[in-house]
Amino acid sequence: MYPILRTHIENVLPLTDAEFEFIASKFRPKKFSKKQFLFRQGDDVPYVYFVASGLIMLTFDDEQGKQHVVSFAMEDWWESDYFAFFSKTKATMSLQCLEETEVLCISLEDYQTLCAGSHKIEHFFLEKANRGHIASQQRILSFITSSAKDRYERLLKRYPALFQRVPKTLLASYLGVSRETLSRFNS
Repeated sequence: MYPILRTHIENVLPLTDAEFEFIASKFRPKKFSKKQFLFRQGDDVPYVYFVASGLIMLTFDDEQGKQHVVSFAMEDWWESDYFAFFSKTKATMSLQCLEETEVLCISLEDYQTLCAGSHKIEHFFLEKANRGHIASQQRILSFITSSAKDRYERLLKRYPALFQRVPKTLLASYLGVSRETLSRFNS
């Protein structure tokens, strides 16, 4: 798992062996089975997760019990309930495995230690945060300005693997449409 993390980081900036050894020492590997929760709404959020293999889904359950898919994360992606993680509050969302999944986890304390001890990794995390923020803004704008069909086509073009790995009901929730509407897009 650690070589995958190193390659991922080195796509942004180069590392020496000593730098990566310091970084790797702050991550813990964990394995989860399909349908297992990494955390649920109301739980503590002890980690940010780097997906080495598998697929996870971040969801929000509203007061009526309806599940809303916030995001998916597959190999080479990061995920967590970032608000709960950084503010040390209870999760407002749930993170669940859609496949057998292996992750590398980093705690807030280790995250802060890494950032204080390495300007490179601080830069890396800033770059990842900026990209995540941009992606969130683009997703919000797509809900405001694009039709459901346009959102579907954009997702299919950008992440075709999701359509092979994620049940249609969950894709429909992510796109903000019914399962029936999603089926019509496939026709």
